[in-house]
Parts: sequence; C-alpha cells; structure tokens
Amino acid sequence: MNSRHLKIFCGNAVPELGKLIAESLHVSVGNCEIKRFSDGEIFVRIHENVRGADVFIVQSTSSPANDHLMELLIMIDALKRASAGRITAVIPYYGYARQDRKDAPRTPITARLVADLIESAGADRVFSLDLHAAQIQGFFKIPVDHLFAAPVLLKAMKEIIRDREDIVLVSPDAGSVERTRAYAKRLECGIAVADKRRSAPGLVAEVKIIGEVAGKEAIIIDDLVDTAGTMTEVAKVLMEKEACLKVWAVATHPVLSGPAIQRLNDSPIESLFVTDTIPLGAKGGQTSKIKQLSVAGLLADGIARIHNEDSVSELFV
Repeated sequence: MNSRHLKIFCGNAVPELGKLIAESLHVSVGNCEIKRFSDGEIFVRIHENVRGADVFIVQSTSSPANDHLMELLIMIDALKRASAGRITAVIPYYGYARQDRKDAPRTPITARLVADLIESAGADRVFSLDLHAAQIQGFFKIPVDHLFAAPVLLKAMKEIIRDREDIVLVSPDAGSVERTRAYAKRLECGIAVADKRRSAPGLVAEVKIIGEVAGKEAIIIDDLVDTAGTMTEVAKVLMEKEACLKVWAVATHPVLSGPAIQRLNDSPIESLFVTDTIPLGAKGGQTSKIKQLSVAGLLADGIARIHNEDSVSELFV
C-alpha cells in the first residue's frame, strides 16, 4: 500500500470525466486554478498542499490540442515545484499519436516530441487509454501504463448481438486488424478487413472488403473516429456492395472533427459507440447515432492499482 496521499487534479479537457474518476475513488478533485492572461498565456496555481502526495492529473490532449497540452505541462511543472511526491499524467486521449513515425521525407515524429515534453515537465509516469500506436509507450523513458477500453465497449457490443454466428467484426484498415482480432476473440466471432485507397488525406477513393460479410451484421472497430470518412465509406460498402444486414461502429476516442457528424447522419451506421475520453459537447446533440459510454470506472480502477502498487495488467486477464 502506498503511504502517499492520493490526489486527483483535472485540466479543462475532460472535467466531467475527472470528476467521475474522483467520485469513484472517493476523493475530491484537487483545488486548482487555470486561467489565461489577455495575451493567451496559460497560468496555473495549485490551491492546496500537495507535498509528498501521489498526484494524478487527468487531461486529454484533445482539441484544442495545443492549449490542453500546455495546460498539462504547466500543471505538471506547478505540482513538481510544489514538491508533489509522484506525478502521473493520466491522458485518456493522447493527441498527436498519429504522427508516430516518419512516413515521408522531412516530417517530424510529433508523438515522440510530446513524450519528451511531458517528461521534461516533470511527470514520473504516464497512464493512457487505447494509444493509436502501441510503440508510443517506447517513446518515454518513464513508466507507461496502457489501458484498453475493451471491457466497457464489449459490454455495449454484447447488448446488440443476438447471435454471434451472424456477427462479423470489420477492421477499417490494416492498422486496426490486431485490435479487431482481440475483440473477435472475446466475442468468438469472425473478422473482415477493409482495404482502402486514399485519393488525398482524409479522402477515401476506394474500399474493398476482404472476408465473408454477406448476410451478416457488421461492427466496425477502430481506436478513434476523426472526420468519419473511412468509417462511413466502409459502412456504405458493407451495406450496398457486400449485402450486410446492419452496420454498427465502435471507437474509443470521439475526435469528430470537420464533417464527421454530417457523414455519420448520412451513413447507414445504426449506432456509433464511443467513450468519454473526449467530451461530445454540442456535437452530441447533432446526431442520435452516437452512444457515449464512460471509462471513468476503468480509469479509476487503474489509478487505484497504480497508487497501491498493484498490477494494472490484471484488469484485462
């Protein structure tokens, strides 16, 4: 058992999720002031004693990504200078994760840069959920606990499945095959893979489905949905060309930028299940297709295990 006092602080990215996590852990959200000067600079002040405490900062680096990232870095620095015993950055959604490698000349690896910034600010460990690329864990020299939203999303999926033999899970691209296979193993059903060709960034020119999907109900599996271009095009192909009976979709992180809501409304997708790693805000009222599930209990359990020096991986055994 960790003798340090547990404290939870929240940035402005996911205040409701942070509050739910704190409630699950039976603690209050830490008293922290975050404001902006007239020129846009971010200021943070911690209004309670944190000396020697085991502090967890809950902050997604979602839109506006740069503001939320700076908030996180400044909060870490403030807590470090206030002599916190250990600081864990709880990042439900890790922004810039799609820039995880050099895929063209003279391009950055921004996911690594963000990792360096978090370390330099003074974080002692990082705790995240469904990283877009698992290798991001290796970008840090400090411990990284990587959780999966599968327990929460699988529960919702089981409620819509009537017969597992009639269900096929569909990976929207090659990068999501491993994730889709892990879900299929738990649900004991088949998988298919969408082979897509892009005409430009964010635009899908052609989609072909590899696998048996005709006459089945399909569930598209992804880690995030951004503009929803790939997801909705795959759904259209499944229904119009592959003769699927129904299509649902599941994604951990609801980025939902640009034309995402309109595309979802115009698509044959019955429902899109997401989590609260990113708030829906006004977007949630623009469509009835999105069903948001909370990962507060899962994250709270992970935080408790880290605090008590217990195994986090046992959550998924």
